[in-house]
Amino acid sequence: MIFRRFAGGLALSIVVGALRIGAASQPQPEARSPNGSGRSPAPGVLAPVATPAPVTASTSAPTPAPAADDTTFLRIFLKDGSTLLSYGELARLDDRAVFSMPTSASTAQPQLQLVTLPADRIDWDRTGRYADSARATRYIATRAEQDYALLSDDVAQALSDISTVEDAAGRLAIVERARRKLAEWPPKHYNYKQNDVRQMLGMLDEAIAELRAAAGLRRFDLNFVAAVEPFEYREPLLPAPTPREAIEQTLLAASLTPSAVERMSLLTTVLGSIERETDSLDGGWAWTTRVAVKSMIDSEVAVDRLYRNLTRRHLSYAEQRARVGDVRAIQNVLKQLPADDKRLGGKRPEALASLVGAVQEQLDAAQRMRLARDRWLLKSDDYKRYNTAVATHLQRLQALKPALEDIKSLAGSTPAALQQIQQMSSQILAGVSTVLPPEDLRSAHALLVSAAQLADSAARIRREAALSGDIARAWDASSAAAGALMLTTRAAADIQAMLKPPVPVK
Repeated sequence: MIFRRFAGGLALSIVVGALRIGAASQPQPEARSPNGSGRSPAPGVLAPVATPAPVTASTSAPTPAPAADDTTFLRIFLKDGSTLLSYGELARLDDRAVFSMPTSASTAQPQLQLVTLPADRIDWDRTGRYADSARATRYIATRAEQDYALLSDDVAQALSDISTVEDAAGRLAIVERARRKLAEWPPKHYNYKQNDVRQMLGMLDEAIAELRAAAGLRRFDLNFVAAVEPFEYREPLLPAPTPREAIEQTLLAASLTPSAVERMSLLTTVLGSIERETDSLDGGWAWTTRVAVKSMIDSEVAVDRLYRNLTRRHLSYAEQRARVGDVRAIQNVLKQLPADDKRLGGKRPEALASLVGAVQEQLDAAQRMRLARDRWLLKSDDYKRYNTAVATHLQRLQALKPALEDIKSLAGSTPAALQQIQQMSSQILAGVSTVLPPEDLRSAHALLVSAAQLADSAARIRREAALSGDIARAWDASSAAAGALMLTTRAAADIQAMLKPPVPVK
């Protein structure tokens, strides 16, 4: 029993000592590098190396797992074996992939261009493997030592706390927690220091066995013997591109992107890169490439011009036919567009999609116009019958305009004029009350009734104002007369509008 206690305490002392030493030392990474050397080379990762923060002990919070650094330079592998440099991760959106591409050889201040590629042109497996290797190498070069020092301090402090626990079960629980934390750390941190961790796990397993025996426990937990598998770099990292390689990659991206805007921007960028890197480029290659790129730009400009003409011609015709509701003609335009696009080489899918959408809008307008005209044809007889029924009453109301203008302007109204307004308004109200308007003319009918009522009110209030000499009441009569005149005009206009077939809104 004495030997067992001594052995368990010795194992824990050795582990604590090893952890203390590991936290204080700064050994080189042990993970195998993508290039097969014994140490992981930071040069394979093109992102700038950050300066690690000072190592401090922490016993309250666990060490966070490394996150992907969005400033890491990655590679996008195409199915033909070629590659494109990517600044950070690429995003896959349905059938396309979008990423930021450095168009210069400088990794300190790269010039970035947003590029869209067809997703089916990318070797996703190899691209993913390269990203894993790049992230692991960058992590080992920047943060691994700091994170490992924090882990060492945490575990060492936990094991040091064993001296404050009296019972064997409590000491066993502390060691098991420390062991579990130590075992879980490497897989989450690219198996950095895996050999050191494996050795310490072996010593902890011996200590745990002794502590279990001291606590009278015989059950053996298989979770404590899981091996730490080494992290495999499955894709070698590539060096930073030379100025010429950066230009060639930019040209490759320009040839692959389906976006004409991106293509023109990339080609323009290539011209600027050639001028900027003249001293580092082969003179013959630079001259040939410049001439070829200028020719490409001229070709793009010519294609843009052709598609602008195509858009202008077809859209103008579609708008013209939509104004007369010619649905068939616009449908024929939509049928013709694919053939015209094919004749131009199908080089502007975005422009064609925009044109199709614009013509579809005109088709929708023409269909709505045709529906409105068909509806009007079905109801036009009802509109005409209503107009015949109220025409006399509307004419009478319009005949009251001079008298109502006098009341409105306070120009003076004779008793005969006021009596005429009231009599005529009464007759109009009696007449229109017997007319049942069509549904579409109910609002116009209501305006007609309101106009007659206001005319009657204007005459009545004007009479009261004249008898009392009250100027305020005279202005009230003026307001009523103005309302009667306005509603009469609106009612007449609405009725006349319904007698005509619909016309498109320009």
